[in-house]
Amino acid sequence: MARTVLPGGLRVVTEHVPGARSAAVGLWVDVGSRDEQGFDPSSRGAAHFLEHLLFKGTARRSARRIAEELDAVGGDLNAFTTKEQTCFYAHVLDTDVALAVDVVCDVVLNGVMAAEDVELERDVVLSEIAGRDEDPEDLLADDFDDLLLGEHPLAGPVVGSEESVTEMSRDVIARFHAAHYVPSRSVLAVAGNVTHASVLEAVVEAFGDRLTGGIDDGWVRPDTAVVVPTPAQRLAVRDEDTEQAHVMLGVPSLRRGDPRWEAQLVLSTVLGGGTSSRLFQEIRESRGLAYSVYSAATGYSDLGVLNVYVGCAPDRLGTAAGVLRTQLAELARHGVTDDELVRSRGQLRGEYVLGLEDTPSRMSWLGRRELEGARLPLDLTEALARVDAVTSADVADLAADLFDTPVTAAVVGPYADADDLPDELREVAG
Repeated sequence: MARTVLPGGLRVVTEHVPGARSAAVGLWVDVGSRDEQGFDPSSRGAAHFLEHLLFKGTARRSARRIAEELDAVGGDLNAFTTKEQTCFYAHVLDTDVALAVDVVCDVVLNGVMAAEDVELERDVVLSEIAGRDEDPEDLLADDFDDLLLGEHPLAGPVVGSEESVTEMSRDVIARFHAAHYVPSRSVLAVAGNVTHASVLEAVVEAFGDRLTGGIDDGWVRPDTAVVVPTPAQRLAVRDEDTEQAHVMLGVPSLRRGDPRWEAQLVLSTVLGGGTSSRLFQEIRESRGLAYSVYSAATGYSDLGVLNVYVGCAPDRLGTAAGVLRTQLAELARHGVTDDELVRSRGQLRGEYVLGLEDTPSRMSWLGRRELEGARLPLDLTEALARVDAVTSADVADLAADLFDTPVTAAVVGPYADADDLPDELREVAG
């Protein structure tokens, strides 16, 4: 890996991937939906809206030309927004890296954000929100985050709400872009058949006179762990006429970069991270209670969330909730077995290695690591070593800490209110 910090604070990181005939280019900006809350009361959903809008054209390229230039070389161009990051990326042949850098940077830096395009894309985003509202799992995830995180900036859907997107003005979006899309909060990551020198040349050309000045714009995201207050209410129900009952429950957990992060990954893997996990075996294989059951550990800069999802027939929700309660209690009291530890570490090693087999995934590794800080693994070798260093005692201690706290649960299904839920579920979140 090679790294250069250019004037203005833009970080350029590259990795030459031997044998690759392609390259992935990503321009990462350290901004996401969590940054809207302190910016403007009317900006909820602005980060995601802006991601859409920037593809509508620049001073040099129309939206059609942007699409045609990448299509003409067989490349892909896309973007995504999370709660803490936004990434615009292209995947091209190694002969077209300079073009990809130019197009990606042009889109991000020089979007016109014309008033008529704002209205056109507003309808697109509203359609996306409507699609989310028709997906019980998406609704459930948002309800769970809102319940668990309360007033924390990480609560709330990345896409915003129908009300916020409908009312958002072009001025709010443009100011959000000007405030956050600056070199000191950006990373240009490239992985593939490239040289660092050639990428730097293309980046300097694309950024032009923006690469001036100091590297401190005065913005700092919280980088210390926060304690999430226990919600006044730990059970939320959304009454929807669905064939299945969807439930997500979980607890506040470790922030990204915590020294025990790998132990948390092992814990989540043992709990519901694969077909050999406790929840999959108990809920699906042994009892046939649900088709879909899994756990996930998500880390942010200042906190984390460990949650479990189950989707099952409404008349089986009570039995499934009882299994969940039993398994959480067992992990809190007894930790994991030696066999589970070995198996989960092996699963995580495989996920790391297999997840970095192509140039887009390696580009994502570079960009995320550069944004997320030095406490994260420097490379794949270090990441694997950290997983291998996790012990049964590490996991047991963490399980006792996490599952000794009240559990929060959200439900989407045919239930008018919490009184309609089975006793087993109300006891889990009681």
